[in-house]
Amino acid sequence: MARQGQENIVISWLVWHFLQMPMFLFFIWKNFIYFGLDFFSMPLLAATLISPWRRYKWQYPRGFDIRGYFEIFISNIFSRLIGLICRSFLIIVGVIAMAFIFAIGGIFILFWILEPFILAALIFFLVS
Repeated sequence: MARQGQENIVISWLVWHFLQMPMFLFFIWKNFIYFGLDFFSMPLLAATLISPWRRYKWQYPRGFDIRGYFEIFISNIFSRLIGLICRSFLIIVGVIAMAFIFAIGGIFILFWILEPFILAALIFFLVS
């Protein structure tokens, strides 16, 4: 005999599998996306793309020294180029990692939703 206020176990499973669990999986997927953005610091790397690498920059000499100015100018440009190359590499790695996070998360959620139908089809084809 069924008690009043209790749902059928099949209805409870359907609500859990197709409503509650996908919402939870989207929450987890969102956390992975935030982690990837924070781990690779892509917004910060993009904002400081042409800044000197590790803040290495030299001060220009006092007085009139053309050779000194030229040396410091080239050194500062070289430091900025190193920063640009390293930050670009890290941004590219971060974008690739984010693409994997998006793809794997989407595939996992899609598989979760389609899993009962896949299992039912496998059982149907194995039995018949």
